[in-house]
Order: sequence, then C-alpha cells, then structure tokens
Amino acid sequence: MVAQADQLRITQLTSSYSPDAPPQLPLAFGDFLSLLWQIDRASGLPSREGYYRRSATALARGLGFEQRSLYRLIQTTPAGKIYASLPNAPYRGTERLVDAHDRQTAIRQLADIRDHILAMGAYRSEWKLGWPGSRLSDVEMRERLFAVFFTAFEGQFTHFSRLLLVVDIVLQEMLLGDRQNREISLIRLIREYGYPDPHSSSVRQQFNAGN
Repeated sequence: MVAQADQLRITQLTSSYSPDAPPQLPLAFGDFLSLLWQIDRASGLPSREGYYRRSATALARGLGFEQRSLYRLIQTTPAGKIYASLPNAPYRGTERLVDAHDRQTAIRQLADIRDHILAMGAYRSEWKLGWPGSRLSDVEMRERLFAVFFTAFEGQFTHFSRLLLVVDIVLQEMLLGDRQNREISLIRLIREYGYPDPHSSSVRQQFNAGN
C-alpha cells in the first residue's frame, strides 16, 4: 500500500506542471528534475518550452542552487538535450574528478530510470481521440485493451513510480552533494522568484500560443 503522502508527491512529480495542472505541494528537488524533463518534452514548442524554462529557473533560485552547474544547464542547453546532459554534471565545477566517470555512469542510469517513469506517466496525454482501440468493433478486444491501458496499468504504475522518491534522493546527493530537504511553496516562487503564475490569463494564453 502506497502512503497517501507519497502518492500525492508521485502524482505531482509525474504531472504536466502546466497552467492547467499547477503543483499543489511545496516544490523540491524532484520537481526541478521533472521540470527539466518537461523542457525537453516541449522541444519545438517555444511557448511551452519558455514556460517550463522559467519555472525551472525560478525553482532553482528558490531552492538556492543558482550558483551550481545545474542552474547553468537550464540557461545554456537546448530543449531536448537537457536530461541527456545531466550525467555531465560531475565534470562541471566538481571537486571529485577522481571518480567523475563512475558518478557520470550512475547519474545516466538514474536519469534513464526517471525518464522512463515520467514517459509512462505522460503517455495518455498523447491520446487525441479516446484511447488506442476505443473504436474497435470487436467489443471483447476493446474491453481487454481498456483493462490493460487503465486497470492493469494503474495498479502497476502506482507501485513502480515509487522509485522516483528514491531516485530523486540519490540524484540530489550526486548532483548537489547533499541530502538537505529543500522545499518552497508555489506562491512564494511566484512572488519572489518569478515563477510564471499558472492562474494568470496571459500566462495561460502564452502557454498555448502556437501549440
């Protein structure tokens, strides 16, 4: 049984972070990683990319690591290549170059696991007209597909996605060098650090512009 608090955190980490689905919990390092993933996913959609890049920049500042290489990663890396660049962090300003290659390999594997979990959590957003197979004339097959895409998937993903909570703790230690529990509320991010206000009509219009 997944604890309710953990499930709420997982739901946020696998959400779209769009103006229609703003974070409900205080944001932490895992949310930052999820926002980086959203920047990559928005590659080719300038309005959405800009929204997520501003969100990640504000969160990095709010969590206090704007002087770290992860912050510079947001500023200098094109959308679509940010997540793949995470393993290079051990070579940027670290004092532990002696084991940088091993750290790079570990970060790449953890980032890949995280990427797969987020992709699984987001796959339904690609469905434009119903779910795959929803218009099949074979009722029995249609019901079996529904059982896989919804009932079976939900039951398994709920447990599998708990890996995010562990992966994020280890990635924070490897990328930032600490286990400090950093959290900040969305309202403070908006007021003090320039996080785009998801309730602003202009922000919502810009997010959807040209997409």
